[in-house]
Amino acid sequence: MENIIARDVENIEISGIRKFYNAVQNYPETVSFIFGEPDFEVPEKIKQSIKNALDSGKTGYTSNLGISQLREEISLYLAEKKIKYSPDDIYLTVGCAEGLLCAFKAIVNVGDTVLMPNPGFPSYKSIVNLCGANPIYYEFNEDFSINIEDLENKVNTYKPKVLVLSFPSNPTGAILNKQNMESIYKIIKENDIIAISDEIYCELCFDKYYTPIQHEDIKDKFILVSGFSKMFSMTGLRIGYACASQEILKAMLKVHSYNVSCAPSICQWGALTGLRECRQDVYNMRDEFIKRRDYVYKRLINMGLDVVMPKGAFYIFPSIEKFGLKSNEFCLRLLKEAGAAVVPGDAFGDKGEGYMRLSYSDKINNLKEGLDRIENWIKTNF
Repeated sequence: MENIIARDVENIEISGIRKFYNAVQNYPETVSFIFGEPDFEVPEKIKQSIKNALDSGKTGYTSNLGISQLREEISLYLAEKKIKYSPDDIYLTVGCAEGLLCAFKAIVNVGDTVLMPNPGFPSYKSIVNLCGANPIYYEFNEDFSINIEDLENKVNTYKPKVLVLSFPSNPTGAILNKQNMESIYKIIKENDIIAISDEIYCELCFDKYYTPIQHEDIKDKFILVSGFSKMFSMTGLRIGYACASQEILKAMLKVHSYNVSCAPSICQWGALTGLRECRQDVYNMRDEFIKRRDYVYKRLINMGLDVVMPKGAFYIFPSIEKFGLKSNEFCLRLLKEAGAAVVPGDAFGDKGEGYMRLSYSDKINNLKEGLDRIENWIKTNF
């Protein structure tokens, strides 16, 4: 039988991050800088809350929206960041990833144009392809801030239906400054466009946090997607949330309800405890990531690499262009010859060519070992 696989699915490629992870499995002694997962334990109070929910039989379906107590707490949490969503504008998702898929499927038609970051997280392009839409890309300045002039030109030229935002950024660690935030807000307000904003790293922002939805008057043109995977190191427990106007939220809920019914029940109760009682754990984790960031940045600078200091998440994106090798070749040689695994920059789009991404979500002694290997390999070969 021919044409068994749907074209939109067949056209989706395996993530470059996952491809490189698979390659690393052949080198068991490798020090890895690949995965974006905090090495911290889930806070004890969250663990206990999940156990209590399990023991007390809170294991059935919740509403499609999720438990009201958690939605209320998220509303209060967002208000601290000057973001105004009522509990009725919020629903719980199976991680941020499911929220993003629901957002795109709810508003994107076949043939629509979606404007997204390059370099950017690979899932955005794959979801757009799954929707049968057309991705186009906006550019960044040398410090990885958005090139506002390019963004405006792309909006005016292509008339995209959707603008994808992602700050703090994976892979660059860039955040929005106030000036850029105000410029993007103006673009959303003055154009026929809807923003989908992936804010999963919002609690790992090392400077003041800005997002366009702090302007309430674009609420009907904005979808905020976030979650607790990074905030509480709950990556495998799969609790995220999405916020939108009622019109958009109802459409997203249709996708959500027929796909997963509801987010994991006992984990919703754990996230509720996290927001109420475990904020200090988050601040402690953020402080540790800043120390790691500073250490990795200094080491890379001392190696002679061109590096922009990241201001959020736990990624750093140094240039390797000076070595005269394509990103994939450079990173494969580094893996095979030095036993250090990093992600080639082109895994995040063609504008990532000439870079490599390191995750510093590991303890300092492991980071030191890996950086020592990278430094020695560079000294030997270049």
